[in-house]
Amino acid sequence: MNAALIIIFATIIFSSLVGIFAGRRVKMNLENWTVAGRRFGIIIIWLLMAGEIYTTFTFLGASGWAYSKGAPTFYILIYGALAYTLSFFILPALWKMGKRHGLHTQPDFFIKRYESRFLGVIVALIGVFSIIPYLQLQLAGLGLIVEVSSNGAVSSHLAIGIAFVLSCAFVYTSGLKGAAWVAIIKDILMVLAVFIVGIGVPYIYFGGFGKMFRALIEQKPNYLVFPGAAPQMDVLWVMSTVLLTGLGFYMWPHVFGSAFSAKSDKIIKRNAIIMPFYQIPILLIFMVGFTALLVIPELKNGDMAFLALVNKTYPSWFMGFVGAAGAVTAMVPSAILVLFASTLLAKNVYQTGFNPRASEEKVMNLSRFMVLIIMTFALFFAIFLPNELVPLLIFGYDGVCQFFPGVVFGLFWRRATKIGVICGMIAGIAVVVILICLGRDPFLGMNAGFVGLVVNCIITIIISLVKKRLK
Repeated sequence: MNAALIIIFATIIFSSLVGIFAGRRVKMNLENWTVAGRRFGIIIIWLLMAGEIYTTFTFLGASGWAYSKGAPTFYILIYGALAYTLSFFILPALWKMGKRHGLHTQPDFFIKRYESRFLGVIVALIGVFSIIPYLQLQLAGLGLIVEVSSNGAVSSHLAIGIAFVLSCAFVYTSGLKGAAWVAIIKDILMVLAVFIVGIGVPYIYFGGFGKMFRALIEQKPNYLVFPGAAPQMDVLWVMSTVLLTGLGFYMWPHVFGSAFSAKSDKIIKRNAIIMPFYQIPILLIFMVGFTALLVIPELKNGDMAFLALVNKTYPSWFMGFVGAAGAVTAMVPSAILVLFASTLLAKNVYQTGFNPRASEEKVMNLSRFMVLIIMTFALFFAIFLPNELVPLLIFGYDGVCQFFPGVVFGLFWRRATKIGVICGMIAGIAVVVILICLGRDPFLGMNAGFVGLVVNCIITIIISLVKKRLK
């Protein structure tokens, strides 16, 4: 365990120092802090967006669902491919508008396109409330990874606390550029860990993928057929969830805002072409979950499948390597999430809603202060209100996906109006909240978030058309 602890903490500290050093020679104004001066090329954009997307969920949530749910897990593999296809058409148009008007955040887009500060404040608040459970997911996952990797020598709460301090440090000093530099380390470690484990364990225990799948089919013949081990997650749930998460993929405020950091719209298009390569590690994560189900069938918490199997199979030093990769995998998206959440509150709630004359320096200082506030809230929830990882992610998608009609109609449909978008967004979120509170998720077999999105689109279109005719 000494070797494991050394590897974990050396990696965490080194990564944090890299993040802090990244902003050492940069004059940290709002432009550099939020979108890194719009100077990122294809490699950095690719690694940055992968750093935002492939998170603690990659290690724990995906393997956990493969272990405990079976066939419904495949929605995770499908929605990314859909999202990358959409990004090829949506993000370049978004980048052009961002460059032309100096946009930094998602609410900036809504304010400029619909000429409504009120709409900008609504979008910012929904974005922050959706980010908190996602941030909670990262911190809770990091705690689990470090605790298991160190064989209990470091408690999850202590690990979360350390990551809290270090993530705040490099976000505060270096902004998005710091997160991008750390993402390089994170992606190298994550891909190595996933390939070694994802290919290794099926061969170690069964002699290959084919033999592993034959054993799985023999022991659990319906496990890889919908609805697998989750009766409420049949084909209709999977398809509605694929659409919900695929459409909402780039509606997360931090992913949306990161698109503004590219050098050009061509960089964004190239990124959409190469991003699908990152689906390969997801597939290998599934292999780990399926293997763990056969080798360690008695796990009470499916989210522990990846770590439990690694702990059973590999020496302690390698467990330390996996723990280090998992910890940095949580720190990068945590940093980006808190950066954009704090900017939304400072720029798009405080400045837009209450003090339009606030200087850029004041907004910048308030954004940095809000980093500590938001991380403290997420820290509290991660320690005292932990939850299953995949539901947390889906809950966040239920919120951010309601931005999709406003963004797409705003870019490609001139008739879209602010009243239509506001009414549609509020109606969609209301439907989601009501269905979840009443325990009606899934609703008629469909994901509640998708039902809310359909209502949102219909109301946005109808009100926009009526408003235009009245004019």
